[in-house]
Amino acid sequence: MKLSIGFSPCPNDTFIFDALINKKIDTEGFEFEPILEDVETLNQWALEGKLDVTKLSFPAFFRSTDKYVLLNAGSALGKGVGPLLVKPVGREISNVEEQSILIPGINTTANLLLSFAYPDAKNKRPMLFSEIEDLVISELADLGVIIHENRFTYQQKGLEKVADLGEIWERKMNVPIPLGGIAIKRTIDRPASLLVDQLIRKSLEYAFENYPFITEYVKCHSQTMSEEVMRKHIDLYVNDYSLNLGEEGKKAITILFNTFLSVNNMAANKNDEELFL
Repeated sequence: MKLSIGFSPCPNDTFIFDALINKKIDTEGFEFEPILEDVETLNQWALEGKLDVTKLSFPAFFRSTDKYVLLNAGSALGKGVGPLLVKPVGREISNVEEQSILIPGINTTANLLLSFAYPDAKNKRPMLFSEIEDLVISELADLGVIIHENRFTYQQKGLEKVADLGEIWERKMNVPIPLGGIAIKRTIDRPASLLVDQLIRKSLEYAFENYPFITEYVKCHSQTMSEEVMRKHIDLYVNDYSLNLGEEGKKAITILFNTFLSVNNMAANKNDEELFL
């Protein structure tokens, strides 16, 4: 069976999928066609049901539960890993909710956590995540929400933290932060879906066995990063939840799902237990 699989070029994703895509493990008859894109592009494609298997932000998953079900392996959850709200050093901010804010996409978890922390912040503009730092520094917006490797570079660029949106979530909800997951089309039968889930886990186990070695596959998609930043990225976003969500991971995602419904004044189109494979 041949399946299209989408994920980002960020080190956490290429680290997880390297062994699967490059057949360093036995893929048991599956052929995977990798498509690497920015996560907000993958989010939009998920709403359209474009790919068989895809990385996506949780709000995008919550909007596409009629098409996709969440796998147990490959997700990004954790503590102390949330998006940051930043501003230029020295700029005075009196009321966050009155400011213009750049976000890394409408359907990102970062945007949902911003709405959770600052429900009256309405002046938001989506932008490619890698451009947000420079645009805020150039004063094309008052504030920016940064994710991924920008957590490690914003201070060097003359920005400072206004709020840790993940920390606000953790403090109020007392669960890990669900950032992104791996979902598979509901039209793919359950035995095949379970096998894909197992293969992703095996791919990550292979990567962990060889860590902290950084493979050429990870490096070639992260050309602007040093190996030190790649490892920081992997250490931050890849953990035991990535191997298996477990009950704690599923609980956190369910709480985020209910928060998503509340923030967007929506009714559930799936029961909580139907979100997961």
